[in-house]
Amino acid sequence: MTVTDDAQPSAATEYRLDQLQWLESESVHIIREVVAEFERPVLLFSGGKDSVVMLHLATKAFWPAPVPFPVLHVDTGHNFPEVLAYRDATVERLGLRLEVASVQDYIDDGRLRERADGTRNPLQTQPLLDAIVEHRFDAVFGGGRRDEEKARAKERVFSLRDEFGQWDPRNQRPELWNLYNGRHRPGEHVRVFPLSNWTELDVWQYIGREGIELPSLYYAHKREVFERDGMLLSVGEFATPRAGETVSTRQVRYRTVGDMSCTGAVESDAADVTDVIAEVAATRVTERGATRADDRISEAAMEDRKKEGYF
Repeated sequence: MTVTDDAQPSAATEYRLDQLQWLESESVHIIREVVAEFERPVLLFSGGKDSVVMLHLATKAFWPAPVPFPVLHVDTGHNFPEVLAYRDATVERLGLRLEVASVQDYIDDGRLRERADGTRNPLQTQPLLDAIVEHRFDAVFGGGRRDEEKARAKERVFSLRDEFGQWDPRNQRPELWNLYNGRHRPGEHVRVFPLSNWTELDVWQYIGREGIELPSLYYAHKREVFERDGMLLSVGEFATPRAGETVSTRQVRYRTVGDMSCTGAVESDAADVTDVIAEVAATRVTERGATRADDRISEAAMEDRKKEGYF
């Protein structure tokens, strides 16, 4: 039988990855590379959207085998109950081993002191570093993205931390042609950021495409809030209004979740993924810039914490 020209595949029908497929492929490659190269990796999992997507990618990377590393949550003690419930349900559903480093334990035994502003996010560094040493983790997956905050934009995919867990932004290794250098000396470890090239919009579009379930507070709901420094804080045990701060019930959602004392909500009617994608596409302020008070302490607040060993 003679094959005619019409039977030949044309350039127009050539298969190409779209943006989300390309990002997924890159992230899966990074996760597999870490498991192949390191002895004791761990994934930071808070129940926030970025760590949820990162864990989803890890399950895809090794399916049908289970995820071959544990997850670690640095619990401030001020987390949203909905997020903790989601974290525990996810760990049980996937059969994961969960390690928890508790800030409250450090406060109770005197290793840490409460801050005057009541915020515990900056107190996470020491429990995190101690957990890395205790469990001898040599690679730590984090959900940081370069569009979140200017200090995170300085990170490589593989970010070397010294024997004290500290980060030197001047000591970054080149990453040409997707080649990652994980070499480290005893006592050092590497932070790995599979979502480095993702944006907040990419994350939400991927959540929509994959049908990924999230904690309910990422979507619009009624909540008692009060305004402080341009942010809407949720009324509760860890965030109480001061004199002159008025409590009101508003329709809000959270773009990021963390310490309740410093994580703000945004007014929103976005009740599902499609609505959130439209809302995120229109915004010009990152979620950390809009809703995280701990990043407003100074111009270099995040970078200073990262140098000390923060995420």
